Amino acid sequence: MSRPSTRPSSAYPSRSGTPSLRDVVHGVMKIFHHEKESEAHQIFRQQAGHQPKGLNFLPQTINPEEETVPGIEHPGSTGVIYCSDRAIANGFSYASSHDWANLGQGAPEVGPIPNAPPRPDSIPMPVDSLEYAPTTGVKALREAVANLYNDNYRKGKASQYTYENVCIVPGGRAGLSRVAAVVGDVYCVCVVSLVPSNTTIFSLVQCLANQTPIQSYQIPDYTAYDQVLSAFKRLVPVPTACIGSQGASSSIKCNLELAERTPLDRTNTVLISNKPGFKDIRTQGLSVVIASNPRNPTGQVIAGKELKELVSLSRESTTIILDEFYSWYIYPDSDKDIGKSISSAEYVEDVNSDAVVIIDGLTKNWRLPGWRVCWVIGPKNLVTALSQSGSFLDGGANHPMQLAAISLLEPGRVKEEKMALQRHFKTKRDHVLKRLHALHLDVDVPPQATFYIWLNLEKLPPPLNNGLTFFEELLKEQTIVIPGIFFDINPAHRRNLFNSPCHHYVRLSFGPPMEDLDKGIDAIGRVVAAARQGGTKKMGHSYKKSLESSPDHI
Repeated sequence: MSRPSTRPSSAYPSRSGTPSLRDVVHGVMKIFHHEKESEAHQIFRQQAGHQPKGLNFLPQTINPEEETVPGIEHPGSTGVIYCSDRAIANGFSYASSHDWANLGQGAPEVGPIPNAPPRPDSIPMPVDSLEYAPTTGVKALREAVANLYNDNYRKGKASQYTYENVCIVPGGRAGLSRVAAVVGDVYCVCVVSLVPSNTTIFSLVQCLANQTPIQSYQIPDYTAYDQVLSAFKRLVPVPTACIGSQGASSSIKCNLELAERTPLDRTNTVLISNKPGFKDIRTQGLSVVIASNPRNPTGQVIAGKELKELVSLSRESTTIILDEFYSWYIYPDSDKDIGKSISSAEYVEDVNSDAVVIIDGLTKNWRLPGWRVCWVIGPKNLVTALSQSGSFLDGGANHPMQLAAISLLEPGRVKEEKMALQRHFKTKRDHVLKRLHALHLDVDVPPQATFYIWLNLEKLPPPLNNGLTFFEELLKEQTIVIPGIFFDINPAHRRNLFNSPCHHYVRLSFGPPMEDLDKGIDAIGRVVAAARQGGTKKMGHSYKKSLESSPDHI
């Protein structure tokens, strides 16, 4: 009697493990067949920069319709930009944006909310502010940022932040780009966090066995990470995944196999809270880890002992880069905890030797996305490097806006802002979850932070059960959401859409005002009801293809 095979199952018919060329071609043809049958996917692929890239060992080609200027390549658009362009093709206008329900926006409502300090309504512009500001930012603002972090997270600690630990940047993406520009030559390991819970910010994997520094990131995550990791050629992406629940035991896997795993498959992940997970960071040579915390798009957060242990890795030759733009959007169960926020700064021992890099700013927490005033906090020598990269990347943040921001960082005012924000957005979160429940669209893991809901569509009738088609159908109802594929951090765009672990998801934002949220949920209700009542024959087609097919609504 033959023994049953102990070899792990494979997605490839010819053999397990690394696929043959035949397997890869078979997989690509299969997915192409699916994409060819989907109008929503064809529209996505027609966008400049959205064509799939070839594998490393296959010849690369240039699309002459996209790349008409020698040496220039389209990097592909982020999710919000693509979705806004598609909405404009369907009649959306920024001049009358509230005629639509924009549940795709990555920004909070900017108007007054109950019990919050008054919104700024004027900007003083002294003559000196008309000059360039330093690439590290205005010293007084840098001091205000350092003081706020010391007050909120470092009371009683010997090591305190000073202005020398702060670099002011013109937006979060600029901060991320400055940091990416000073990261050395690294392999980027695609660290797939398959379970969006508060203990799964990172999954850890077995990496290439060499001495080259390795950078890791997670899926799903902030859409701009994809473009940044692709644009900076010194960062070499090596997608991989983990197998098993007790430790990182996989070798490098092909994207076609990786993508078969779902972001909610609780059997195929390594939790960061598990001791083997931290051991893998220490033993596999991960030099840089980058993530958003709290997490965009899943609305989860790593905090307390787990965040403390993550920060401790910065003292063991691993640089931790954390996007903390949603650090105020925390929704505690107890009212006594309202007003508390989360930052890795709380667990840094020495501000100049712990390799912890924090990116934050006025965009989300202060609800001032148009100001483009943000900061990067870290050791002094990092700030020196960021000043140099900023001198050729962006030239620095707006001088008058930096001066206007100083008073907004006063700790007493900040405490008032936090409490008002958390109560208001928690009310909106609970309202949206209740309405989705009434539509039998329960959220697998409700958000504990941010203002996003990561909604699984798999139980809906096809073709409505994938994010791109769901998005296109809602455009007909003047509602915008973001398809999940945009949060599949997939540098070089080698993963096929139907294989993406984020393909059946959309991100809903409860950042807009309540009336806009209700308008959007009403539209979702109409589309879902029509699908469940057998109306899917009318779905998946007849979409407006481009801006040219619609009047200029911009």
